[in-house]
Amino acid sequence: MAERAGFAEEYLAHVEESPDVIPGTASLLRLAGALRTSVAELLGGTADLPPGLGQAGHHPELVELSEQECRDRLSGHGVGRVALYTEHGPAVVPVNYTAVDGSVVYRTAHGSTPGQAVGQEVAFEVDRIDEAMSEGWSVLLVGHAIQAGATAEGSRDLEEEAGSAPWAGGEREVWVRIEPERITGRRIQVR
Repeated sequence: MAERAGFAEEYLAHVEESPDVIPGTASLLRLAGALRTSVAELLGGTADLPPGLGQAGHHPELVELSEQECRDRLSGHGVGRVALYTEHGPAVVPVNYTAVDGSVVYRTAHGSTPGQAVGQEVAFEVDRIDEAMSEGWSVLLVGHAIQAGATAEGSRDLEEEAGSAPWAGGEREVWVRIEPERITGRRIQVR
C-alpha cells in the first residue's frame, strides 16, 4: 500500500498505528487513490449512509453463485433479513443469524415480527457491498420456518453455536430455524 500511495512504509505504519496523527489533504488523496476509494469513505464520513450510493465499476458483470458458494457466504453468523407475511402485509426485518447444519437460525422475542415467520414459507437474504471496489454479492434462501430449540437443552445448544447475541438486546427466547428449499446467489464483479 505504501508503494501504491508513494509513501515510505515507516510513514504509513506510523499513520496506521497513531490515532492522533491526521495526514494532510494531499496525503489523504494519495491514500484514497491507492485504496480506490474517496477521502470521505476513508475517513468514515459515509458510515451512516445507506449502501449503494457509490459509482458502478467499469464493465460490471453479474455472475451466478453456485450453491456451495452461497452456503460459504451464509456460513458463520452475521446480520441478514427475513421476508415474511404478517397480519399487516409483507415485511422485511433484520435479524442476527447463525448458520447451523445447513439451516439459518435466529433468536427473537415472543410476539415479534420475526417470530411470526414460524409455520410460513419465508425468504432470508444476506449481502455484502464493497463500494470502494464497486463489487458485492447477495444470497437468497427460501424455505419453511419452524420453531427450533423447543427444549431448554436445545436452546442452550443453539445459544452456544450462535456466535453473538442479538444486537437489539432484550429477552429473545424464541429460536427460529429456516430449512432451505432453494438457495440462489449473485455476485457483481468488475473486469
